[in-house]
Amino acid sequence: MKNKLIYILLTLASVIAYGQVNLSMEADKNEYGGKDIVNLTIVLELNGTDLEQQTKFQLPDLSKFNIIGSGSFTNTFIDPATNTQIIQKISRIALEPKKKGKIKIGSVLVTVNNKIYKTEPFDVSIKDIADKRSLAGNTSNEVYLNMEIEDKEVYQDQPTVAVLKVYSRSIDNLRKVKNIRLPQQDNINVHPINFNKSEIDPSGYGNMASQVLAMFMVFPNEAGYVEVPSVSASVSTYSSKNKIVSNKVKLNVKKLPEGAPDYFKNAVGNFKVNVYNASKEKAEAKKPLNIVIKVSGEGNLPDMELPKIEPSPDYEIFTPKITSRVSPGTTGMKGEILASYVVIPKKTGTISIRTEKFAFFDPENKEYVDLGQKTLALDALSHEQVMEARSTVEKVNEYTNNLLETVNTPVLTTTSFKVKEKSKFHWSILLINIGILLGLFAVYLLFKTWQKKRTLVRETVSSKSLGSVAETEKEIRELLKTDMNDYFSYLENLKDNGEFEKFFVTLEELDHEIRKEYSKATPAEFKAFLESYKGASVAEDYAKLQQKIQIEKYAPVKSDEGIEELLKVIVNLYSQISK
Repeated sequence: MKNKLIYILLTLASVIAYGQVNLSMEADKNEYGGKDIVNLTIVLELNGTDLEQQTKFQLPDLSKFNIIGSGSFTNTFIDPATNTQIIQKISRIALEPKKKGKIKIGSVLVTVNNKIYKTEPFDVSIKDIADKRSLAGNTSNEVYLNMEIEDKEVYQDQPTVAVLKVYSRSIDNLRKVKNIRLPQQDNINVHPINFNKSEIDPSGYGNMASQVLAMFMVFPNEAGYVEVPSVSASVSTYSSKNKIVSNKVKLNVKKLPEGAPDYFKNAVGNFKVNVYNASKEKAEAKKPLNIVIKVSGEGNLPDMELPKIEPSPDYEIFTPKITSRVSPGTTGMKGEILASYVVIPKKTGTISIRTEKFAFFDPENKEYVDLGQKTLALDALSHEQVMEARSTVEKVNEYTNNLLETVNTPVLTTTSFKVKEKSKFHWSILLINIGILLGLFAVYLLFKTWQKKRTLVRETVSSKSLGSVAETEKEIRELLKTDMNDYFSYLENLKDNGEFEKFFVTLEELDHEIRKEYSKATPAEFKAFLESYKGASVAEDYAKLQQKIQIEKYAPVKSDEGIEELLKVIVNLYSQISK
């Protein structure tokens, strides 16, 4: 009989425990100093699978506080004693008191399975606080920043997304927030995603309107608890400019698993490595080559250590030029990074250019991926072998191309008629080139005949009035004005055909013609003239362009990307000058 009674009591206890809802709210302490933050913790515990939360937490009146931060998370586990699923939903709110004294914090309401649950109200005591001026000039219209990071547990060098929001009781104040400065710290790397403002949400915490200001990725580069510092911004009004800062967020950064290869450094994500020869010419001993290591994928791409070219007695290597082409992705920064090396073979024959071994950690599969070593095999020839390898057709084509390019005018872009190298002899191409030469000669004869006739006609025409000095200067300037578009077209053709030496010769000719228009002999005189004629900005751009031209001109290996970027600057600047 006694055993039956115990069994009945245990059954009743399990029935009572099943389907139980517990809701509570408490502060971290009862008394606060003038600069202390009131931290509220709201816990909703659902014991049972048939319980459904139908509404969000309905907060009490918090108008006597400034809400400076909030966050929430959910825990789910099984109680081993009762084999019941328990769901815990925890929210935390950080408050800044506006006045001293005893402040009552009301009840939090929530509806579960059509039943309303509420917490018990309680009081907190606030000591003397210093008077603070409102950021927006009105205590009822203050502005606050809040940084939210949902995923606070990540691996080392794995990104997590942060969202920056602004709160204010006045919607007009949201438009005054500017000059956002993302956090900077040695143990994190920050990369912006966007600074696009969202639509204004009129129903934020404490009946405050809110708006998303920015999103950015945070890459913690050390394990342990890492605190992301505050984001700062300014609130600009007609009379003043005030600085505001957000809350700080602490991350739990997990250490990378054991078993990493010895040559693993800090690459976290998913990547591929490729090495190739970007030079168009054949490999020749004692001549520089442009060898590129390309790392592509998604992860901590801008911050990772790239694999390098291993040194060898067979070749000489120089410090690479790094080109980054990355953009925000879903699991990190995605795109590609190019490391362009200048490599000079020291001997003839087969040369193997090897990269360092490379491995990365894949956080999705939680494993290390070993890509090993990449090798590029080159057959370096001597100068005599390169010259002997040229066929008769290549020699004829080179002679024809050189002859076409000696025409001293950018108007006739004869480089478009250049003959590309062919493996077989084509008589039709040779005949076409000969026809072009004869046509050019005929055009030259016609031009000289027309010029003589024009000189005779001019001598028979009576002299016109000289006009004013201003009109004469204008007429002379129009006659001397250089046709910029012809030069730009000619430079474009030289760039596309990889004839960089003639590119810079033509560029010097263009600069000389432009300076000649304004009677300036040297670039320094022309810069001083531009400063008074076009302004200091254009003059400074002209000086920077001259430096950039010298850097690209004397680079051991010319890259297509560098020349193309240089040409864009040239077209833009000289177009401004000629207006």
